[in-house]
Amino acid sequence: MAHADIAALFDLPFMDLLYRAQQVHRAHHDANRVQLSTLLSIKTGGCAENCGYCSQSASFETGLKASKLMDHDAVVASARAAKAAGSERFCMGAAWRSPKERDMPALTAMVAEVKALGLETCMTLGMLDRSQAERLAGAGLDYYNHNLDSGPEFYGEVVTTRTYGDRLDTLENVRASGMAVCCGGILGMGESRADRVDFLHALATLPKHPESVPLNALVPIAGTPIGDRMIAGGEARIDDIEFVRTVAVARILMPTSSVRLSAGRESMSQACQALCFLAGANSIFTGDRLLTTENAGGDADGALFAALGLMPMSAGA
Repeated sequence: MAHADIAALFDLPFMDLLYRAQQVHRAHHDANRVQLSTLLSIKTGGCAENCGYCSQSASFETGLKASKLMDHDAVVASARAAKAAGSERFCMGAAWRSPKERDMPALTAMVAEVKALGLETCMTLGMLDRSQAERLAGAGLDYYNHNLDSGPEFYGEVVTTRTYGDRLDTLENVRASGMAVCCGGILGMGESRADRVDFLHALATLPKHPESVPLNALVPIAGTPIGDRMIAGGEARIDDIEFVRTVAVARILMPTSSVRLSAGRESMSQACQALCFLAGANSIFTGDRLLTTENAGGDADGALFAALGLMPMSAGA
């Protein structure tokens, strides 16, 4: 679909857009089932990249203390707890530009043991070369997350230590390994609607649609360039209706993908989240934390699901 066609979707009356997105969603998904996933930071802070929204970058003073790779047994114990709490997918994130060779044996062992618990497995470790992707796939990794973050035109406002082409190269290596792709971005970093059109066009015109599309609402973090601008009021945060519009357009463009509400849910009202589900979102991260930011938490999610009559996919799906 061309940029102009995507822009035309954004311009639809809100109710018409949601109606169209709901039709697409119901044609491919159970409208009352939502996948629960858990995200664990297995290596926090000290990242060499300068992503302007991220507390884990070594370039910024955010008060976050860097840590080493998490102990293998502790990761597996966290995965067991996540499964017991109802999660279907367990995602492991490490703050690296890319994994080092010395870390690969530990990473593949984590994947194999989490997979053996009966969970879907996902990792986000930065850039991967073809060999690394193949080794993770061989260990049983189901999904690899590597976000585009934004559209190519706005990308230089977000990060300068890696190129858009670098991100696309990693996605190509993940695809070639046979793993499924988890790829999305962050909304509300000061981008325009045209930039959001550009971002969704980039996702929807990949050689194959990502199987999972995480959409994050920026969580402004003091000490990061983008976060400081938002906190100071220099940039307007994305409003709820525009966020829901973006979810709806993503669902229309990528009908069979899981559209995942990711960071930022802790500040969204139940009504906003309900509109996101109506617009086609069908996956969330549950638990109290997402890497280094707060999350809604299991009790809040349970109350939301009860209010909306939603069920986890793992519950008999």
